[in-house]
Parts: sequence; structure tokens; C-alpha cells
Amino acid sequence: MLNLRTCVVVVAVLLVGGVALAQTSETADIAALRVRANAGDANAQFILGLAYADGEGVPQDDAQAVSWFRKSAEQGDSGAQHFLGGVYRNGQGVPQDYVESHQWLNLAASRASVEEVTQYTGYRDALAAVMTPQQIAEAQQRATAWLAAFEQRN
Repeated sequence: MLNLRTCVVVVAVLLVGGVALAQTSETADIAALRVRANAGDANAQFILGLAYADGEGVPQDDAQAVSWFRKSAEQGDSGAQHFLGGVYRNGQGVPQDYVESHQWLNLAASRASVEEVTQYTGYRDALAAVMTPQQIAEAQQRATAWLAAFEQRN
């Protein structure tokens, strides 16, 4: 007969094994999302970035999250631009870079829906409070150049 300690150990091993399996096995939903993302769907790229950032359906991977956020952000997705600004602000999966962060947060705010504008500008303005005027000017120049190039492509 198994004692309580043995049962606890067996349950723990099963739970840890199940968690490890869940974190390494790609779900059917993620696989379908990946097909759309690889085909260039900006929304799918953004959602896949969120999945990697949170470890939902895929192993948590900041570098993969940044890669998918960037692909979506480069297509003009304001949500991805917002998250890309956040990862640069926090140095999550990339070196911390306030200028890069401000650029993406500024772009996100300029392209956001009415519901998102206040939130995105708030994040951008909070970041600007810890930046030098030169850093802000550089970020604004980068955002302006990005927007001009984006408009020419589209």
C-alpha cells in the first residue's frame, strides 16, 4: 500500500510532467495561427507574439514574442506596436532602449482606435518623463521616418 508521501510525489511528478508536456506541445489552434502568421497576417502575428510572451500554447519565449510583435508592428498593427514599445521599455527579450520604445509607443498612439489612444499616449508620456529632450526628439524623428516609409509601401 502506498503511503501519503509516495502519493504526493507521484502526483507531483505527473503534474510537472503534464505541465512540461503542455508547455512544449503546440496546440492545434497555435499551429493554425502560425500558418496564418507565416503567410503575413498581421493580426495572427500579433496574437502569436502574445502567446509566446505569456507561454500560452507554446513555451514562453521573449525573443520569439519580440520577433512576432515586430513583424506585426511593421505592418502597422497598433497593438503590436504598443507591445513592442513595452518590451523595449522593460528590456524584455531585447536590450532596454527608451528611444526605440518611445518610437513604437508613439506610432501605436497615432494609429490606435479611439478606445486605445488614451492608454497608449499615457504609456508614451510616462516614458517621456524619464527621457532627455534629445532622446524624445530622436524617437519622434524615427517615428516620422517609419510612418513616411510605411505610407509609401501601402
